[in-house]
Amino acid sequence: CAKCFPNKQQHPHMQTSFEFDDCAGNEDVTFGVSDPGFHVDGDLNLVPLRDLPHSEPVLFIRGLSARADDLAQVDIIGTRGRSAETLGVSRTGLPYRSKRSLLVPNISISENERGPFPKFIGQLISTGEPREQIFRMTGPGADQDPKGLFTIDMNSGAVSVSRSVDREATDSYQLEVSTTDYSGNLIEGPQVFRINVIDQNDNRPIFKEPQYTGEVLEGSPTGTTVMTMTAFDADDPNTDNAVLRYNIVKQSPDKPSPNMFYIDAERGDIVTVIAPTLLDRETLPTTTYELEIMAKDMAGSEVGLTGTTTATITITDKNDHAPEFTHPLFEAHVYEGSTGVVVNLTVDDRDDPATAAWRAMYSIISGDPTQSFEIQTNPDNNEGMLSVVKPLNYEASEFLSLLIKVENEDPLVPDVGYGPSSTATVHVRVEDINEGPVFFPDPLIVTRMENIPVGSFVASLNATDPDILEKQSIRYAVLQDPAGWLSVNPVRGTVNTSASLDRESPYVYDNKYTAVFIATDNGTPPATGTGTLIIHLEDYNDNAPYVLPSVARVCEDTYDVTVAVVGGWDKDLPPNAAPFKIELGTQPDLDKTWNVTRVNSTHSQIRLLRSLKKDNYQLPLLITDSGVPPLSNNTEVKVQVCICNKNRMHCSSAHSHRARFLVPLLRALSYLQLLQLVIHRTQSIKLK
Repeated sequence: CAKCFPNKQQHPHMQTSFEFDDCAGNEDVTFGVSDPGFHVDGDLNLVPLRDLPHSEPVLFIRGLSARADDLAQVDIIGTRGRSAETLGVSRTGLPYRSKRSLLVPNISISENERGPFPKFIGQLISTGEPREQIFRMTGPGADQDPKGLFTIDMNSGAVSVSRSVDREATDSYQLEVSTTDYSGNLIEGPQVFRINVIDQNDNRPIFKEPQYTGEVLEGSPTGTTVMTMTAFDADDPNTDNAVLRYNIVKQSPDKPSPNMFYIDAERGDIVTVIAPTLLDRETLPTTTYELEIMAKDMAGSEVGLTGTTTATITITDKNDHAPEFTHPLFEAHVYEGSTGVVVNLTVDDRDDPATAAWRAMYSIISGDPTQSFEIQTNPDNNEGMLSVVKPLNYEASEFLSLLIKVENEDPLVPDVGYGPSSTATVHVRVEDINEGPVFFPDPLIVTRMENIPVGSFVASLNATDPDILEKQSIRYAVLQDPAGWLSVNPVRGTVNTSASLDRESPYVYDNKYTAVFIATDNGTPPATGTGTLIIHLEDYNDNAPYVLPSVARVCEDTYDVTVAVVGGWDKDLPPNAAPFKIELGTQPDLDKTWNVTRVNSTHSQIRLLRSLKKDNYQLPLLITDSGVPPLSNNTEVKVQVCICNKNRMHCSSAHSHRARFLVPLLRALSYLQLLQLVIHRTQSIKLK
């Protein structure tokens, strides 16, 4: 007859009563509640032990005595997150009774609970006979890692936690529970239940970066977004524990206003508040502002945790200031004939240095028709370096006036223009110096025949003094004369030969001989100038021709063969060279052994008419050029008669003798002829 059911009345302080009757006076009855946040007092009231911001929607009350075992269900009416005073309880009795029923409610525990441990967190209820069954629990946190975090009383079904839990590590645990007999045979289950970890505000907001940097252009309109700050909170995003609000704690420096910037509390966007006219980079006390930014959770409430970071904002420059010369007039002095920097032009520009809005570009507007000047910008100080690139002439102009303009690399903003201070005048005074004489023409080119008599006239030098306002005399001298062929009159400048001119000299290149002369004036100090004389030498037939090659080879016992093809060579030029006439020498009977015939205008072939024995023979030849008058040259070709076998030639290494050349002929001549030849040869030797 045991009964357990809630009353139809509700206690005004979130407690509800119920009735239980075991038909024996309810002696030694114990009550268990599935949620450890509630207990049953002596008047059979279900009472919360503390304020409960969270609770499972269903509770179970179990009454157990020696005579009775009954279960009642309690429905909790309310929304999650409300206080205990606003929770309502719906009291309903179970619609039926079951002798074997495993009731497994979900359990909620708070993270970071303090001991002592183990701590009771919930009750699992079975309607089976308690003496015939035991509870078993498996899953992560029980018999799986992290092992031993949760335990269950095998007899009563009470669930306990052995240590504190961290929701940011694991926000819930899913386990299975079952009942078995003492032999391990399954009675009820397994059933799944979940232990949810309730979040506590134990994590501070953390910014993504330790320091943020941003830029905003000077003169930007109010409300311009500079940057966005972002922080994260590891707490439960579905609770206020992770709802962040942003705030600017401090601005440094705080001039001209401590509230130059504003941060959107929810989005973290930093925007400008200062008026555009005050956001002037050139008038602000600094171009860099540092903001201390704080993020607070709990939607910014006083109990919220905070995290901070620093935001550095740079006010960037725009080209709102034109460069201006520091002086309207600059002066420079330069010596005529010199080049290089003559004056540095200085400017002021209030824009940011080392930017295109500050870097200057200079140009010459007028006063330089010959383009003798140029201006380059010094990258270190932005000055304009005015340089002379073409030497100036004092006699042509002793004073110049240049108009210079300066601009920026970047264009100016629309409401700013270049004014009169962006132009300046430069007065350049040219200083006179004693300039050296100038040769004209330079080089002086003349044509002369080689081998003209020593002392012959070659050329007349002409040097003038550029200092036309002064009367100065000029003297000439030889500066470079590689072959030593020339002399010059120091006053008149006439050049004559002091030695014979030779076109074939190694000092002559491409038929041209080059000499350098110097002219010196009588100024203080004296100045000099140099001029070049180039003599184009015409050829004269002064070189006899010669033949090449000078050595030929032929096998012995061969005849009527070409021994060599020789060519004529001459240091002179046509028509004093080819065509050449090559013929045998005047010695008698040469034509009985040798024959020379013309191949072309420069070459002839030598043929052996009869066989000769191994020896070296000197063949006399006469070569004549085509000059007027022609030149001839008696020369010789060494003919080596060699023994030939197996494609190799064995030649005599002994010196040739002209007399030995006649030995083969003696065998065919009479004694008288031999005597005549000897007499003739003797006379020839004496003449030589």
